[in-house]
Amino acid sequence: MTTTVTAGMSIEQDGEGPAIILLHGLGATSNSFQPLMPALRGRRVVRPDLPGAGRSQTPRGALDVRSIVDAIIKACSDLGIDEADLVGHSFGSLVAQHVAQARPALARTLTLFGPIIEPADSARERLKGRAQLARDEGMAVVADQVAAAGLASGSDETNSAAVAFVRESHMRQDNEGFAKSCEALAGANKADVRALKMPVLVVTGEEDAVGPPSVAHQLADEVGHGRAVILPGCGHWTPIEKPADCRRLIAEFVGRA
Repeated sequence: MTTTVTAGMSIEQDGEGPAIILLHGLGATSNSFQPLMPALRGRRVVRPDLPGAGRSQTPRGALDVRSIVDAIIKACSDLGIDEADLVGHSFGSLVAQHVAQARPALARTLTLFGPIIEPADSARERLKGRAQLARDEGMAVVADQVAAAGLASGSDETNSAAVAFVRESHMRQDNEGFAKSCEALAGANKADVRALKMPVLVVTGEEDAVGPPSVAHQLADEVGHGRAVILPGCGHWTPIEKPADCRRLIAEFVGRA
């Protein structure tokens, strides 16, 4: 594994072969895709910590989807990547759609876990409130809220490692970086799905309140050549909660496309 810092992001790279780029969600880092790594042998796996998240610096100014998309496109140019399979989780799924819209030739396929089309008005207000909570009270309070609400019911007893991961992932975030990321998602708009001509796989949990099954089916239908898969007993953190299913699905999809 090597770590490169470019376009304002700390980027992990593993392996050689066709490139696959993994874009994490709000409150996460490149490590949220660690469970998928066994399925990606023989690939050049590129995992950035998005601007303001994880090991990447927090931008001085405001953060929005456009600036994140620009950072990813610049990083691809800097790293010599002309084509890749794009994978996104949650906020990263929305960013991946915008990258594919802005640079269709870059995205060979799209795999979207816990998909977001665009936040509803109520979700935009919650995200703004969460940004203020992070600034006022710190990430421990946010971590407890997300760990309690973002996973499948009963996870504290049946999948306690996932609860610990989600909690720790949030507690390791910079308060201001997380707040700016919340505000970026709160201000985000949907991508033009008519521009997404590549094969699209959409995967979500039956208990995912952020990217519910209805959104997965809507997105798969709107692109016209997408496939939606709903995982039982799963919440929003699909690769963490259902790693074996996610490994199988992504290996089959990017290998077949």
